[in-house]
Amino acid sequence: MQPQVPYPASTLNFSRQGSGKPLLMLHGLGGNIASWDNLAANLAMTNEVIALDLPGHGASPVTLGSSTFGGIADEVADFIRVEGLEGIAAVGMSLGGRVILEMARRGLVGATVALAPGGFWNDRERKYLKASLFASVSLVRTVRPALPFLTRFKASRAALLAQISAKPGQVPRNAALRELQSFADTPIFKDLVRDLAEGPAQQGTASTSGPVTIVWGRKDRLLLPRQAKQALQAFPEAQLHWVDQAGHYISWDAPDEVLRLIRQGIASTGSTTTP
Repeated sequence: MQPQVPYPASTLNFSRQGSGKPLLMLHGLGGNIASWDNLAANLAMTNEVIALDLPGHGASPVTLGSSTFGGIADEVADFIRVEGLEGIAAVGMSLGGRVILEMARRGLVGATVALAPGGFWNDRERKYLKASLFASVSLVRTVRPALPFLTRFKASRAALLAQISAKPGQVPRNAALRELQSFADTPIFKDLVRDLAEGPAQQGTASTSGPVTIVWGRKDRLLLPRQAKQALQAFPEAQLHWVDQAGHYISWDAPDEVLRLIRQGIASTGSTTTP
């Protein structure tokens, strides 16, 4: 594990592109800013896209809090305050989806779109999450030197990405290689998985300062679709959208639909109701 040192939240690595209504984008566990490459340029045509590397991910340094969900959430909250982004529209996937729901619960963001957010699992699903992610990252780290070769072939991409994509063989080689290398290189991956699996569930709220949209893939093999029910119980004003042919990485499997849902979600200014 790398040395852990505290740092001001404003030194988190982030990028800005485009102009218009600001939009904060948070990637998933083991990812980085580049996880949004297939969506960010399109969104930047209508929005100022601010993509953030979560603590301990990408170019953001490992800190005292980056191996726990609570620590990451606190640092993202500090980032929002330091950068003067209170009330910003926000979208996140997986871990990032849980973080933006936490920001919504704290009243720090406006319109929120969470793609397959974590934190809504039961005890049995916690054990599955921990075991499956530990096995996956151990495998990816073992074969890391061979990833440039393995990702050249549709069959091996399908095998390596089956946990997170319903269409793993169709994931572009560059995207697959980038994400798998990021998983392998994230130093706090296992520590954070352990905290997620053993820590408290995500807290909710009956009311948020902006509308909340939750999006789930019906073929999600990591955060099982039935967890959406718990998410709606925690955020009863949220609107739930299902994507039929998508796995955990909904933005890979259904990019056009995700773009539509993000634009629809951040354009809304009123409360939403559960369908």
